Amino acid sequence: MPDQRSIAIQFAHDHQDRFLEELKTLLAIPSISTAAENREDIQAAATYIANHLRATGMEHITIYPTNGHPIVYADYLKAGRNKPTVLIYGHYDVQPVDPIDLWQTPPFLPTVRDNNLYARGASDMKGQVMASIDAIDAIVHTDVLPVNVKFLLEGEEEIGSPNLDAFISEHKALLACDLALNPDGGMIAANIPTIIYTLRGLAYFELRVYGPAHDLHSGVFGGVVHNPAQALCELIAGMHDAYGHITLPGFYDHVLPITPEDHLELARLPIDEPYYLAQTGAPAIWGEAGYTPAECAGARPTLEINGLLSGFTAPGSKTVIPAWAMAKISMRLVPHQDANEVHQQLVQYLEEHSPKTIRWELTQMTGGPACSTDRDSPGVQALSRGLEAVWGIPPVFKREGGSIPVVASMQQLLKADSIVTGFGLPDDNIHAPNEHLHLPTWQRGIDALIHFFYNLAS
Repeated sequence: MPDQRSIAIQFAHDHQDRFLEELKTLLAIPSISTAAENREDIQAAATYIANHLRATGMEHITIYPTNGHPIVYADYLKAGRNKPTVLIYGHYDVQPVDPIDLWQTPPFLPTVRDNNLYARGASDMKGQVMASIDAIDAIVHTDVLPVNVKFLLEGEEEIGSPNLDAFISEHKALLACDLALNPDGGMIAANIPTIIYTLRGLAYFELRVYGPAHDLHSGVFGGVVHNPAQALCELIAGMHDAYGHITLPGFYDHVLPITPEDHLELARLPIDEPYYLAQTGAPAIWGEAGYTPAECAGARPTLEINGLLSGFTAPGSKTVIPAWAMAKISMRLVPHQDANEVHQQLVQYLEEHSPKTIRWELTQMTGGPACSTDRDSPGVQALSRGLEAVWGIPPVFKREGGSIPVVASMQQLLKADSIVTGFGLPDDNIHAPNEHLHLPTWQRGIDALIHFFYNLAS
């Protein structure tokens, strides 16, 4: 006789067509958070999700207004106080669709081709939100949900979640949980289930270097006045040594060595030098000496130049010494590094290395800490067993190079660690034309989440 989880999984398989049509309906709503003309669409998406959660059996469904776009909350707390409570995070807003002429089919006309569902938001992250809801739908319609769940679904992730921290701070009791599930992470490949257990933090700056009071004729003043563009490039070049190490004073003081266990886990990842060459089109790999590409991309801090601007850049020629030059600089931080401390290290570097021929201004634009979740925690192990049950192999554990600010917010404000996973793939074209979701992987992800909830309860 089949057990309840097998019955729930069979229900999910029997209702795949319905799940797909419901996802298509959500994808057809152009919920672009950055565009003022789409405010009504954002509201429509929030309303659709709220109604869908209600139809799934969730309770206390509320659309909370914010100073920007609304937040959808729902819960199902019938498992009892002795069972864990999972807070499921997601976002229903999407990126703009430009350039529209590169889309093979309209971005808000969901279209299935070759087992892929094409639409803006299919992978990032409406498909992931609906996978979480569908897994619960399958359990609730065949059994009593074995854990307590809460949903926190926002409409501003793609514009930096400006109102999320304030909402979490004001609703700590409502959002109290034992752990959070964030399916916004994705997989390395369709045959390699993935759990992200570490996210790097971020420190972002704008550096401006000033020289003369205005642009100068380079023939008259060249060789007499220090060119701010040259001075900026010299300062930037000095921020790394010949081995790729960052030279800011004290930068590595709180960077922990990679443990033997982490080294072995990162070695399992199929993201070696050929992988990065194929993904990037770069002529060769560059990085910090002594570390593998996977370690450089996830376990070591970085300093990158995100943009440069100075002088005359239009077609043709104009011989000037520019009055100023600007660089955007980002640093990805690992656990125990602090964005404010890194700011002071950058200031000290500039004070020690800037020539008297220029002056500089540094603006700290944004920052956040790195986050890490214990791979041996009950939640991570419950998901690991769920992924292995569906894919037939243990998942890989990845240290993600990027940042997901809500994970840090939940750690700081709710004292809850997040399990970051997801069923999107690297070639899903998120944020780009022809974004798509691989449907077989998405459907297996629903099965894995069903296993997760049952595993967590036991």
